[in-house]
Amino acid sequence: MVNSVVLLSQLVVVLCCYISSSMAVRPGFFYTRHRGHCTPQFWGSRREEWPKTVPQRSTVSKVFGSRATERFRSDLTLLEASTRNDDVENVYVRLLKQSTAALLNSYTRMGFTYKAWEVKSIFLTGLVSENDAARQARILLLANESCH
Repeated sequence: MVNSVVLLSQLVVVLCCYISSSMAVRPGFFYTRHRGHCTPQFWGSRREEWPKTVPQRSTVSKVFGSRATERFRSDLTLLEASTRNDDVENVYVRLLKQSTAALLNSYTRMGFTYKAWEVKSIFLTGLVSENDAARQARILLLANESCH
């Protein structure tokens, strides 16, 4: 009985040390979004210069093609697309945000998973249905989050 109490108290001390050290490294929020250097949030923050092949003012319809106007405004810019916050309930917006980030990553990150033409193909494939949009957005999310 005494051994188990000592062991339990040692475990509590170790756990408290771990928690306090890990909290010193992380921000004081319960929920934080992944803000790597390849995510839509990163590109929307304008912390890095956008490639000249797709400036911030480029419209979604010009970059991804006229099929994009079936789901989005014709004057919607890539910068606006990367900063939208209605992607939780709208799978097409989620697809657009991840596609925008992936396209920028394909131009600026050596060794990115997809080439620009592949990102555009994935985007267009996702416009077919909500299920396709969710699937393609997930594929691009994984590519964007694994990028360095």
